[in-house]
Amino acid sequence: MRVDLDIIQNWIPPQSRVLDLGCGDGTLLEQLGKNKQVSGYGLEIDPQQIERCLQRGVNVVEQNLDAGLGNFADDSFDTVVMTQALQTLRQPHLVVREMLRVGRECIITFPNFGQWKARWHLTFSGRMPVSDLLPYEWYDTPNIHFCTFRDFEVLCRDNNWTILHRQVVSESTVSRAFKDFLPNLFGETAIYHLTR
Repeated sequence: MRVDLDIIQNWIPPQSRVLDLGCGDGTLLEQLGKNKQVSGYGLEIDPQQIERCLQRGVNVVEQNLDAGLGNFADDSFDTVVMTQALQTLRQPHLVVREMLRVGRECIITFPNFGQWKARWHLTFSGRMPVSDLLPYEWYDTPNIHFCTFRDFEVLCRDNNWTILHRQVVSESTVSRAFKDFLPNLFGETAIYHLTR
């Protein structure tokens, strides 16, 4: 399981009600169900991923996150999760607002586009970076909003959202050594736990 999903499991209490936005193949919800007796739903737009969810026994609804969460009542869930999808949304700030309406808390992960490798690549090659974390060319990427940790924290401050936890994840040895000291420069993936 991905490192960010492992961390998220620790932040979700047993027997919670969870909504997983852009749930992919349902790995997180399946593990939460097995390990913490969590109940919930996943929202996904990709038919192949929906099929994988169903094979895992995960409750999944086909839904485009850009259409909002109007089909869910206020405080329907204890926690709403969205991993590696924030940067693909047309209006991410509205989706986060909706996450905090339908859930008491939310957990969001996203790639840090201000990480040193991306800066280095752009500075010295003059081209948008392509890496394991960002494996797309500029013309076929699903990422439409490039966000750094600082950008996201300003968004939280401007909307009066409280950051309960923040974890920075890095895979490379150099980045791991410095990620806590300079997270915006060395962190590869952000994990934020928010409440209203």
